Amino acid sequence: MSVEATVITADKLVAEVTRLHNEGWRLVTMSSVEIDAENMEILYHFDKDLKLTNLRLSLPKGGTIPSISGVLFGAFLIENEIRDQFGVTFDGLVIDYQGRLMNECTATTSNSPFCRLLVKHGMTVTKEVK
Repeated sequence: MSVEATVITADKLVAEVTRLHNEGWRLVTMSSVEIDAENMEILYHFDKDLKLTNLRLSLPKGGTIPSISGVLFGAFLIENEIRDQFGVTFDGLVIDYQGRLMNECTATTSNSPFCRLLVKHGMTVTKEVK
C-alpha cells in the first residue's frame, strides 16, 4: 500500500508547511521510512475538515533538513524522535535534545525527558545506564 503524497524538496519544505498552516491544515504526525541502506523518506501528514494531505521528502540517512517546529511548535517532539532513530539533523529546531530524547536509562535519571522501558512478561523492566 502506498501513501499519496506531494513530493517536496528540503528548500521548499518550510514555505509549503507555512502555506498549509495558514490555510488551516494541522499537523497530525510525521513518519520516517527507511528506503534502503543509505536513503530514507519523511512523510508529513496534515488534516483539515477530515481530509488528509501528505508531503514526502527524500533524503540520505543522517542528512540535514530544515525543522518545521518554527511554524508548528509541536513538531519538535517528532523531529527529535526522528533524530534519535535515524540521525537526521533538523536545522532550526526550537527545542533540540541533541539525540537524547529517548535514552535507554533508569526511570530516575534526568539526562533525557523520556526513557525507553522494556516490557517483559507483563512487567516493566528498565535498563541501567553504564
